[in-house]
This record gives sequence, structure tokens and C-alpha cells, in this order.
Amino acid sequence: MVQGTGSYVGKSVIVSALCRIFKQDGFRVAPFKAQNMALNSFVTREGNEMGRAQVVQAEAAGIEPNVDMNPILLKPSGDVKAQVIVKGKPIGNMSGKEYYRHRSKFLGIIKESFRRLRDNYDIVVIEGAGSPAEVNLRKSDLVNMRMAKIADCPVILAGDINLGGVFAWLTGTLDLLTASERRRVKGVIINKFRGDINILKPGLDFLARRIKRPVLGVIPYFHDIRIPEEDSISKERYSLFDESRREGKINIEVLYLPHISNFTDFDPLEKEPGVHLRYIVPGGKIGAPDCIIIPGSKNTIDDLSYLKNSGLAEAVIDNVKRGVAVAGICGGYQMLGREIRDPYRAESKRRAMTGLGILPLATTILRKKVIHQVQAEDLLFGTGTLKGYEIHMGRTDFLSPLKPAFNICARSRKTVRVSDGVTSKDKKVWGTYIHGLFENDRFRGKFLDYLRKGTDRGRQRSGIKKDPRSFLEAKEKEYDKLAALVRKNLDMRKIYSLLG
Repeated sequence: MVQGTGSYVGKSVIVSALCRIFKQDGFRVAPFKAQNMALNSFVTREGNEMGRAQVVQAEAAGIEPNVDMNPILLKPSGDVKAQVIVKGKPIGNMSGKEYYRHRSKFLGIIKESFRRLRDNYDIVVIEGAGSPAEVNLRKSDLVNMRMAKIADCPVILAGDINLGGVFAWLTGTLDLLTASERRRVKGVIINKFRGDINILKPGLDFLARRIKRPVLGVIPYFHDIRIPEEDSISKERYSLFDESRREGKINIEVLYLPHISNFTDFDPLEKEPGVHLRYIVPGGKIGAPDCIIIPGSKNTIDDLSYLKNSGLAEAVIDNVKRGVAVAGICGGYQMLGREIRDPYRAESKRRAMTGLGILPLATTILRKKVIHQVQAEDLLFGTGTLKGYEIHMGRTDFLSPLKPAFNICARSRKTVRVSDGVTSKDKKVWGTYIHGLFENDRFRGKFLDYLRKGTDRGRQRSGIKKDPRSFLEAKEKEYDKLAALVRKNLDMRKIYSLLG
């Protein structure tokens, strides 16, 4: 099990690396996280929703993701409530107190899922959450030391040296554990190291003596390996003040919403060499893009209010008038319309709000959640059949005749015929409920080709590839690069000795 001194110390990435290393070494390996809190989610082939981090880890392990790898997913819908998803299905919005009233039931589900994985794989790599040293949460813990006890497994503790204070962080975390919890920790990993390892060596020797445990590895900080992140975009991936264009590239700006969900939709665009993609964070301004993307949201009405109060809504409308392309995915699609209604207060305390009014649409947030893997015919760019997934509680109606962007022909492997999304006549503005569109190589290529030809404002762009790279092949290479880096800097002999 990999636990951490806190959130964002790199637990998810270390688990991904171990999954790929064990796979390379010939083992059947699966990831597991008992409870994940994330707005990035995925739909399995069976039509169940699970955390995106465990999907990435399953991909690294070379296996099909399933909800046993993440039996409980919490999707925050505000500061005090979250949608609770158990074994891939939402069971309602709960506060912390409400959630922990169901703790014994959830614990049984977690044990059941873990046992299935343990029985079917040679190795299970378990990820913790946050820190095991939150003493106020010890009694209600489902995901850290309680899970380690259920699995009866050794624990490796990871700390982030890039943030500073890693020696105090590791030492203090161990000090706050109980004696039995401390005995489970068999070693530590220092992650995100920059600089000369020889300068760090005296600190490593001191730490090993102080905690009476080995330092199993020092993982370097890396820039050139792109592994999808779990639930927030790192500061390295957006710029608050840099509003400049990148000449010779297609400039795409994504609005970073307070409740942004599934921002991994845009990873394939970010990896394209001819694209400059940046996120507009709170306090930032829209620059001079060729395309603006409004992403998905777990709380569409509140995020729409944020766009209006920040002035970004007005900026989007002005850009549309100037001929800049705008795309809306899921919640972003809903915002493009004239009104969003939430009569059951499924997402927000507000019952309704006027939309951006760019397209004649109206959306109603319903109680039932639509969760499917889908196949759809591309009516937007004519690239044939593509794959994606739906996760939404809204139904969007046209208020005047409009052309759909896609025709869904299969949901959860069942044949259907459902129109999805909408496009303006000139294809400058379009929206859809389908996530994962840009993972389809041909669709992504046509989308970028359209932006290159249609929005270059008379400037000639050079060096932009017309044919996109295979996204799946590129991901496989990234997992291999990550495994090679971690294998080189982690004592795998000691890791295997912990496994017996």
C-alpha cells in the first residue's frame, strides 16, 4: 500500500508506476483505492462510474478497469456535501455526518471488492488518501490504515520534497500513528526531487536513523512524462497572467471552473505538438484564442454564476461575436443555452439561472443520472463512429430547430438511436454530453484542422501536424517512461521482499 504525508504528494503516480513495473515483470496486477474523492470520473464498459485515477492505474497494469478497484467515489458538489457513488451507482448527496452514518455498510462493500481483486490477481497495489495522520478521522477511516489492516499489507509512506519540509513531514506523520499502525510502515519514498542527490544524502542518512526505516527511493521531479492527474490541475499546467498567443500554434483556452469535472477530456489536445492549451483560472482573463472550451461541471448553475460574476461569461459572448470557436462539454454545453433549471436541487441550492444565451437551448437537471459508455456517429466533422462516455443528470431541449452534433448508436453495448449535442451552421459553436471525444484520433485531427483553417485570422501557421498521433499509443509510451524512471530510482529488490 502507498500512503502519503498529504494530498498531492504523488501517491497516484507512484501506484501507476508500480502497476506498470509489476506488469512488465510478468505479474497480474490490479490497483485499488477504497474511497476516492474526485471530480474526474470514468464510465466502465458495464455503465458504472469510478475514479479516473484508478482507471489510469488499470491502464498501466494493462487490464480493464472495473468498480471493484474504486468501490466508493465521492464527488463534491459544494463545500459540505458530495454525491456518493457506491459500486458505480449514485445513492444520493450526503454531508460528512450523513456519510459516516453508513460507515459499517460501506466498510463491508470495500472488503468485498478488495477480496475479489486479491483472489484474481497476483499483486494488488493499494492507494491511500490524504494523510493517515489525521487523528480526528482515525475512528471513521476507511481508506488509509483501516484499509491496510483489512488487507494485512505493508505500507510505504511517500512525501513530496518539492514542497519543502519533507523530513519533518515524514517524521511527524510516523510520530502521530499508533504503535500498530507504525509497525505497518516498512519504508519511505521521497518524491519530486530536484538537484544533486549527493547533497541530499546526509539528510537521507539522518532520516533513516531517525525513523528506523529505509528510504526505498528518491523519485526525481519530471516534466517530460504526461500521466493524467487525479483531481486538480497542477500549477505547472496553467498560467494566471500569461495571456499571450503562441504564434505558429493553435491556441485553445479552457475555462477552469470551481467545480470542473473530467478535465482529462483535454489531455489529448494538450499533448498535440501543434497546440498551445492553457487553463483560465480564477483571476485570469481570456486572451486571444482560436477556440474557447467550457468544460464539464459537478455544479453547473453555481459555475455559471462564477462565469458571470468574474466577467468571463461576457468575454465568451464577445469572442463568439468576433467569430472565435466555442465548444461546450457536458455542463459547458448546458451553459451555452438560454436557461438551466434544477427543480429538485440535485446540484445547486438555486432552482434556475439564465444561461449564456449563445444557442436556443434549455436544460433541466433531473434526479436520474445517465451513465454509459457510448458509440456515436460524428455529424459535426464526419469522421465516422467514435467512442466516449456520458455522465450527466441534465436533459437539454432545443427551443428552435438545430442540428445535432452526434448521433449515439450504442449505450452500454445496447443499440440505440439518440441525438446528442448541437452545432451552429458554421460549426463555430457546438456542444455535447459526450466525454472523451478528443481521445478519438480522427475526430481530434479534424477538429484541429478546422481551427487551423477557419480561425487563423489571416496568419499562416507553420509546423502544425495535420495527422494527430495515436493517443492510445502515446499513453502506453508514457506509462513505460514512468516505469523506467521509477524502477531506476526505487529499490525494487526491497519492494519485492516486502511482497514475500
